[in-house]
Amino acid sequence: MPNVARSRIRRWRIFFIVSGLAVVVLAAIATLWIVHLDRVVTREFQGRLWSIPARVYAAPLELYVGAPVSANELEQELHRLHYRRGDPGTGPGIYQRVGNAFDLQARRVRFIDELRQPERVSIHADNAAVTGMRLANGADLPVFRLDPPVIGSVFPIHGEDRLIVAPADVPPLLRSGIKLIEDRRFDEHHGVDPLGMLRATWANLRARRVVQGGSTLTQQLVKNYFLSDEQTFGRKATEAVMAMRLEARYSKEDILVAYLNEVYLGQDGARAIHGFGLGSEYYFAKPLDELEPAELALLIGLVKGPSLYDPRKHPDRALARRNLVLKELGDAHLIDAPAAKRALASPLGLRPPGGTYVPAYIDLVRRHLKRDYAEADLAAAGLSVYTSLDLKAQAAAEHALTQNLTRLDARAHLRNEHLEGAVIVVEPNSGDVVAVVGGRDVDASGFNRALDARRPIGSLVKPAVYLTALESGRYTAASLIDDAPIELKLADGSVWAPQNFERVVYGQVPLARALAESMNLATVRLGLDLGLPKVAATLEQLGLESPPTLNPSLLLGTVEMSPLEVVQVYTTLADGGFRTRLRAVRAVLDEQGRPLKSFKVQVEDVAPPAAVYELDRMLMLVPTHGTARDAAARLPRGLVIAGKTGTSSDTRDSWFAGFTGSYLAVAWVGYDDNHETGLTGAAGALPVWADTMAGLKPLSFDPVAPESVEDRWIGFNDGLETTATCSADAVMIAVPKETQLPKNPNCLTSPKTSVGDKVKEWFKSIVH
Repeated sequence: MPNVARSRIRRWRIFFIVSGLAVVVLAAIATLWIVHLDRVVTREFQGRLWSIPARVYAAPLELYVGAPVSANELEQELHRLHYRRGDPGTGPGIYQRVGNAFDLQARRVRFIDELRQPERVSIHADNAAVTGMRLANGADLPVFRLDPPVIGSVFPIHGEDRLIVAPADVPPLLRSGIKLIEDRRFDEHHGVDPLGMLRATWANLRARRVVQGGSTLTQQLVKNYFLSDEQTFGRKATEAVMAMRLEARYSKEDILVAYLNEVYLGQDGARAIHGFGLGSEYYFAKPLDELEPAELALLIGLVKGPSLYDPRKHPDRALARRNLVLKELGDAHLIDAPAAKRALASPLGLRPPGGTYVPAYIDLVRRHLKRDYAEADLAAAGLSVYTSLDLKAQAAAEHALTQNLTRLDARAHLRNEHLEGAVIVVEPNSGDVVAVVGGRDVDASGFNRALDARRPIGSLVKPAVYLTALESGRYTAASLIDDAPIELKLADGSVWAPQNFERVVYGQVPLARALAESMNLATVRLGLDLGLPKVAATLEQLGLESPPTLNPSLLLGTVEMSPLEVVQVYTTLADGGFRTRLRAVRAVLDEQGRPLKSFKVQVEDVAPPAAVYELDRMLMLVPTHGTARDAAARLPRGLVIAGKTGTSSDTRDSWFAGFTGSYLAVAWVGYDDNHETGLTGAAGALPVWADTMAGLKPLSFDPVAPESVEDRWIGFNDGLETTATCSADAVMIAVPKETQLPKNPNCLTSPKTSVGDKVKEWFKSIVH
């Protein structure tokens, strides 16, 4: 054989050997690639299938006969919960009102302690309160809770939010409709539809770029779960292989339900709306199973382009897309002709813009949850977080702050910057935080002044000084203290010479008056006599988190605290010396409704109840005879309150902390740059506090006297024991039993307090 022929044969042999090896290597690489993708699909799909953030709920409105909820207020609450007028017999979430009588079909709702199934309820109310409640069978209903409102989600993954819909809760029309519009051969193919891919490939080749997907629902799910939106042939090949592996591993039912929970349907600010469950809430404010055909058609139509067909930004475009979907549903006989005609004639029916946004409160919830859970657990476990938030209290606090800051800004003609503020409202007996406002822009996230603005508290510190005095046993509310000038040489050689706010000296005054009128000189002398370490120790016992600096100026409130810390301190005073740990979270349930962590009320006895009662009696004089007298004009007539104004140096911070028989609230007003406001606590924060309380319908503060103390009458100006009618300036204080007080020589009758005296004092407080 010629050498040339042999050489050619040798080259062909080498070619076939190399080609065979290449095929084997490529097949091995492809196999490894497919095995790798299979593992990715299995691991990621199982791990992410039900990955959702924790959903946060406000406290439900509890109704009972006598509950202070009028008929109009009840209807407002039903609107807030997106109940609709109609025939309650047609399904949950619908109510009918005739006069002051309500007939409603309540939704299936999970509470902390029960899962309530849909039920028919009749409620009667007048202009002030609930007057009757019955079940559909006529049985009396002692207590009924409205749905707990959803107020947000905690720790969404990459800004994604979703509300998982179980297979049994997917409406049949949605199952059929999404397959009709997005993947008609879903039930036949194995993850990839060759016919659809051929059509897309031909279109892409003609355009010399990827212009058409031809993706099945499974491929779309793969893209959303594992891949980017990059339009390349390599990515499409990976998508196809992963789709086939997904179908090989999981059932059509698993894939369809996962798709319905994963698909992107729009954007709410930084929050991405994923899944039909959350889409139903976001666009229509009702559960998925309550949607009408037209509403389902809109959501199905959004899948093609959530931004392009955004019904809020492009209503005409969205309406046309919805109607196209409805026509397809009608042509496929998924809805009958009359239903299709009604749906085509209906408006988009979106819920009103906005919603329940309480970013400052959610911030507090996040912090409380962080103490007990990892962020990843909160994002993945689908927890339900039940909070203490009272939406009526929140609304009252937001309105009071924004309205008063606007009013105060109008008076500050020399400043371009707007005043800021914060409000926190709690129930002192339980420690439940019912409202948090972190700034005048109540819907904005960011710097939360209620939790993080640490500012000098001014005269809010004074109750701690006077409590230290009462605890010592050396002083009572009637004891005299000298309100006189004082100068102190400090360690750095400078001289500290405090003054009263009005730059007036009052001389010998009883402690009750010194506190009520917030006298600086008297307070400094009292604090120095007691000793700074003892005053600091009292502050820490009441709830101050870190030891204050022991400077004499501590006695006038140079210590910096956030409104939240002030609330903790004053909660102890409102609760008779018992420090109750503040809580925003009442309970956390897992996806199955099982409690994971219950935040029990934590109470600690930190101050003698007798001394705290004596102090509270003094704080009740602040709004009747002291610096908070202006509060009465804004509060319900006859409401008894206790509290203290606070003004920091050069009027940079305006504070008021006070409590009723139902609530404790702290309000702060100031500039973020620490500029002078020109506002005292009475001029700035007090109106915010009073307007907040006026919207809450609180009970009067009526503390119960411990066995060891009793109420007495003294002259507000001289501290001499008197009676309610003998002295024009008579005020009620509390002192330890058997305390001998110097008596007013002009008042010879028994000074002991009677019921009649207490009634007279109540009327005097109203007048003042």
